[in-house]
This record gives sequence, structure tokens and C-alpha cells, in this order.
Amino acid sequence: MVGKRSTRPSSRNVSSGQPRKPNASFSARLSASRHSDDSFGSDDDNQPSDNELRSAKRRKVSKPRSNRVNGTCISIFQNCGTVSPEPCCPSSGRQHSLSYHKPLFLCDSRGFEHRQALLSWFDSVSMTRAMPWRKPWINPSTEPDASQLRKLLERRAYEVWISEIMLQQTRVAVVIDYWNRWMDKWPTIQDLAAADPEDVLAAWRGLGYYSRATRIHEASKLVVGDPAMQGLLPSATNDLEAKVPGVGRYTAGAISAIVFGRAAPMVDGNVLRVLSRQLGIYGNIKTDKKVIDAIWAAADALVQTVALDRPDHEDESEVSDRPGRWGQALMELGSTVCTPKPNCSQCPVTASCRVYNEAKNTEKNRGTDICDIEDLCTLCEPLEEETDNSPEPTALQESKPNPKTTDKNKGPKQMTLAAFSFTGGKPAKQNDSKKEDSGKNGAQQEAISNYARKFPLKTAKKPVREEETVVCAIRRPDGSYLLHRRPDKGLLAGLWEFPSKTLPSKDDYATTKQRTALAKAHMKTLLGGVVSPKHMGELGSVPWLFSHLKLTMHVHLFRLGENGAECGIGDRARWSDNVEGESMGTGMRKCWALVEDAE
Repeated sequence: MVGKRSTRPSSRNVSSGQPRKPNASFSARLSASRHSDDSFGSDDDNQPSDNELRSAKRRKVSKPRSNRVNGTCISIFQNCGTVSPEPCCPSSGRQHSLSYHKPLFLCDSRGFEHRQALLSWFDSVSMTRAMPWRKPWINPSTEPDASQLRKLLERRAYEVWISEIMLQQTRVAVVIDYWNRWMDKWPTIQDLAAADPEDVLAAWRGLGYYSRATRIHEASKLVVGDPAMQGLLPSATNDLEAKVPGVGRYTAGAISAIVFGRAAPMVDGNVLRVLSRQLGIYGNIKTDKKVIDAIWAAADALVQTVALDRPDHEDESEVSDRPGRWGQALMELGSTVCTPKPNCSQCPVTASCRVYNEAKNTEKNRGTDICDIEDLCTLCEPLEEETDNSPEPTALQESKPNPKTTDKNKGPKQMTLAAFSFTGGKPAKQNDSKKEDSGKNGAQQEAISNYARKFPLKTAKKPVREEETVVCAIRRPDGSYLLHRRPDKGLLAGLWEFPSKTLPSKDDYATTKQRTALAKAHMKTLLGGVVSPKHMGELGSVPWLFSHLKLTMHVHLFRLGENGAECGIGDRARWSDNVEGESMGTGMRKCWALVEDAE
């Protein structure tokens, strides 16, 4: 029986029988250039309390997660022992025990081979998409100058942090340009901390989820001003979550593994999907806590093992590039191959994938023994039946001739002259065996991919809420427009917009006349009834779709006379003669385009 993951010997150095001792030279050299209470050297260094570091305004930070996973999941992933490669049978309802989800990546016989297959694949494709934040790992042992090492790690941690926040809910292709412009403008975390909040919001324009930009800016000022961090993000995940606002366990794991080489799991949506298939977990990876925690536990066990897969020539050290490469490899696999509609024929780790082997070996497993009810898995939901009640993936079934359409008395088709190749007078084969084999393989791969698409469990999306507003663009004689700042929390937090009013009922304001009356009433309330701006008409409607909201903005233009030039000013309002340069959401900018066209 194999012991706990923390004392498991390297797969390449099993003969030693002893766990490796961490090399302390890295922490010792770095701490020489920092205060004695620095947070990088170890997880337990003394540091000022959170209360001492907080300003008068209370900050919201993530709580460290130390006991997220139930004991059962911890036991099956930390004490894997013998891992059976036998897949369960879809035709029997996928009945299996909880131990079935032990990763084949951790099996004693071929686990190292499976892990190396994924890392080798990632090394071969990692530069294909040319992400500027993907850079070689900074090896502490190759940098003798502690001060220079600190400077390099500070810059690298900042780059990875910004990229990970930008990539949340945003495609890689979109983020690349934004990241490059951001780094050109603020190349260091100190530069960002000194930036104007309006400039930060302007640089984020178009990425959406604008509260991310505000949190990054506030966090940078905290990290730079903190007497312990002094601009260098912590290396431990617990410290990152506890001390850096807006950093959750995924981002913390990414920074810890990619930058500092620590064995920290990094599980985003792509990795949840990949591991649900690798482990054969048919569950809800979005809302089912026990499923999510089980996958995180598996990811932790995997990265701990990968960290110990040292080549023979590598010095013993507590850090390496393997944890970062491993985490990025899982994410790359999920974003390019193991997508919601997977291409299993291009996957480098099908041999370790439970779901792939279930689909491929459907026929072989028809006689698989069903486990006792007491041992049945509690993670997986019942697998949905095929609509045609077939017990195996459709394309894996052998095609059979239809007796109603087959003419038994009909002899073989007479050959024509074209069937001869004129190389000896022998007739050419009517069926190319290679093409036939290729067709069968293609059908089988398609069937396997279709089966894999079932994983993880699909859930019905909540209907998108619909909302309509009247947007009032008020122009002064000098050409400036009244703008309001949105609340600091919530949708489009902190951005500027034209004064707006939500329609109480879409049915009650279905006509232009009804919406015009509402817009005029809103203007009267907004300006205190002192002046009555001239209504120039409804310019048009702008539909805009958020992840949870379908918003329709009806744009109305008003003009003030000379006597109303000073109206409308408040704590969160001002007149602007440069609307184009303001920090506004993309939807509101489309409203501004209608106003510009009308002027």
C-alpha cells in the first residue's frame, strides 16, 4: 500500500525509498534581501495582522480554504494504493464504487507514463498560441543575486496575476492585446499602484466585469504598501487568498505554481471538465460542492505527485517548473482538445481517461460485475439514457443489413471495364480496405467523442433576465453632457453613464410616447424642477446582452438653455466635454454613438 502523497517517493527514484528533503538555500538567499517578517520564505513567517494593514475602509478578501474536502474524497486521492484501470459499463447504468474515481494518472504501473505524456504534449504546443504571459520559469538556483531574484519574481508574479484576472470570463484572443497594452502602460506593480483610477478603468474598457479592474488597482496599492510584501505577491496560496483582495483559490494556485514553482492545484472551468472526464465523474461541476471539492482534491494529489517526478540529474528542491507546467497543461488541454465538444482523437492522454475507456470498451464490459449497493459511488448522478435505448454509443454498433431491402436472389454486380486496372488483367478491388478501416476508426472516434460530451453533467441554464431603461443625454449650450457615476458595486461598477431610469413595467411603456413621458419626469426629478430641458426626441434603442441580463436602452436627447447651465451637479455627477474619453461601458458607448449622429 502506498503511503500519503506528501511522503511518496519520486516515480523515478523509487529505489531510494526515502522522501526527498527540501533545499533551504532558496529561501535563505532570498530572505537576505528582505525583512525578517517577509512572507515569501515560508508559510509561517510572522507578519502584521490583517487589522493592522487595513485602512479605515474595510476590504473584502477571500478566506483561506483549509478544510474544503470531505474525508472520504481525501482518502481516495491521497491514499490511492492500487488503481484499477478497468472501466465501468455504460450499459449497466455505470454502476461503480467511489474508488473508481482514483486517477489513472496515479496508478503504480503506468501513472508516470501518463503524466509525462501530458507534459510532453504541453511542451510541444505551449508556444503555438503565442500568449505573451507564458514565459520560462525563473529558477531560483540559477540566480545567485538575491536582490535581482526578488525583482524578477516580483515582475513575473505581477504579470501572471494580471493575465489570470483578465482571462476570467474572457477569451485568450481578446486578452492578448489588452495585456500587452496594460504592461506597456504599467510594467510593474508599483506603476499600477500609482495610476489614476480613471486611467485603470479606461484601460479595462471592453473587457467587461469592470469591478475586476477596480479590485486589481486597490490590491496593487495594498501589496506595494504592505511592510511585509513590499510589492512582491506571496508565494503561498493561503497568504494570497487572505491578503490580496480579489484573489481566490484558482488565481492563488496559478501564481503559486507558475511563478514560485510550488505544488499548488489550479482548477478553472476547463480543468474541472478535463478532470471530470479523466476521473469518470458524472456530476454538476458548477454547483455541486461535493463534486467540485472532489476534483480539487484530485488536482491537489496530482500536482503533489508531479512535483516529485524529478529527473535523475535534478537537484533536490522544494520548487520546480513542473507544477506550473502541469496546471497549464490541463488548462491548455481543456481549451483546445477536451472542450465541451471534445476531439478525443487528438488527446494525448486517452489511456488515462476513464470516460474514453468506458466508450471504447463498451462491448468488452457487458459482463462486468456490479458492485454492492453499500459501495456505490455517491458523487455521480445517473447517466441519462440514449433516446433510442441503445446500450452503447451509436457508432460503435455494427451496422446490419436490412432484410426488407436486401434482395437475397440478387447475384454479385457485373464488373465493368473501368474496374480493371490494365496491369495484368486482374480486376481492382471494389472496396479499399484501408479506406474502410479508416471509416470505421473515424466512426468509432466520433462515437467516443459523443459519449465524452455527456461529461460533465449538463444543467439547464437559467433564463436571462430582461430589463429596459430610458437613457437621457442632456446637452448644455457649451456642448458638454451630464454624466452620472454608477455604484461602486454591482453591474458596471464605478463607470460613468448618461442619467438612466429603469422602466417599472415593459408593457406599460411599450410606446415611444409612454417612454418620453417617463424620461421627462425623470429629468424633472433630476434637475429639481428648476428648468425644463427641451426634449429633442427618442433617438433609438440599443440592445445589450450581459451574462445574466438582456438590457434594452432607449436613448432620449435633451437640451438645456442658458439658465440651466449649472443644474444636475451632485456627489456622483459632473458635466463632461469629452464623453469619448470617459470610462463608460460598451453598451453606453453605443448610446453615445446615437447622440453623436443626432447632433
